Amino acid sequence: MPTPRILSGIKPTGKPHLGNFFGMMQPAIAWQERGEAFYFIADYHALTTVHDPAALREYTRGVALDFLACGLDPARAVLWRQSDVPEVTELTWLLSCVTPMPMLENCHAYKDHVAREKVPSHGLFAYPVLMAADILLFDSNIVPVGRDQKQHVEVTRDIASAFNRLYKSDLFVIPESSILPTVATIPGLDGQKMSKSYGNTIELFDEEKTMRKKIMSIITDSTPVEGPKDPATSSILGLYRLVAEESAILQMEEEFRIGGVGYGDFKKRLFGTLWEYFAPQRARRAELERDPGHIDRVLADGAHRARAVAEKTMARVRAAVGLK
Repeated sequence: MPTPRILSGIKPTGKPHLGNFFGMMQPAIAWQERGEAFYFIADYHALTTVHDPAALREYTRGVALDFLACGLDPARAVLWRQSDVPEVTELTWLLSCVTPMPMLENCHAYKDHVAREKVPSHGLFAYPVLMAADILLFDSNIVPVGRDQKQHVEVTRDIASAFNRLYKSDLFVIPESSILPTVATIPGLDGQKMSKSYGNTIELFDEEKTMRKKIMSIITDSTPVEGPKDPATSSILGLYRLVAEESAILQMEEEFRIGGVGYGDFKKRLFGTLWEYFAPQRARRAELERDPGHIDRVLADGAHRARAVAEKTMARVRAAVGLK
């Protein structure tokens, strides 16, 4: 059986946070052992919301640095900046020519903008086509996604199938989604899903004082110290389950049920465990920061390897549609 090619991307719209790590980065690092891993930093996608060029460059390098610090191995995975592979924008146009507008009008991000009486840009409207190009350009077999992103893979499959039928060939591999179960369950400071757009994130490599302050600000109900508390709905426990040992999790759950421990004490315990959990990654990150050129070399090598695949895909696509 051929080795599967896995593709995933992360948008550089800010500093990576716990939701990014447990939702995308940690699973992506694990996938390195299971096939050909192709990971890109989606700076084109980020342009729908980030309009400060200096910030975009900083966020992009920050994502690369944090990814490497957390265990991505450039020898086993290809990591590149999306904009360093220009074939993706060419393929986006070719795919756009076979993508029906009603399909895009039915996509979640576009519908959400319209529902909130916002005026979506063409970039946001066409976002799923660029995502399809990201996937199809690299003959990707498996695309790990959260449940809220599954629609984009379905759109990709539909576009690829339509293109293959139109040009009577198997130009594109039809990808399969692999649902990441933790993505939708990582709570932010306010109990909603952790997201930069909600301003409720805990960054991976915050300073100790900053991280402690954020965790102590997690919103809780007014249950008194002595009262029993619901472990099923607690953001504190939701985060603690990600980083604590099983015995410690069971102990905290029991203390919630019987009462006698306040939310402040639980938050302190969460901070201590979280800070210790990421200690090796902080050490690795500090080491990487001492050689700023390393990030540039990794991204340049990744772009070279990614383009080698992309150019082959585009050669057969151009021939099929009648270009060059």
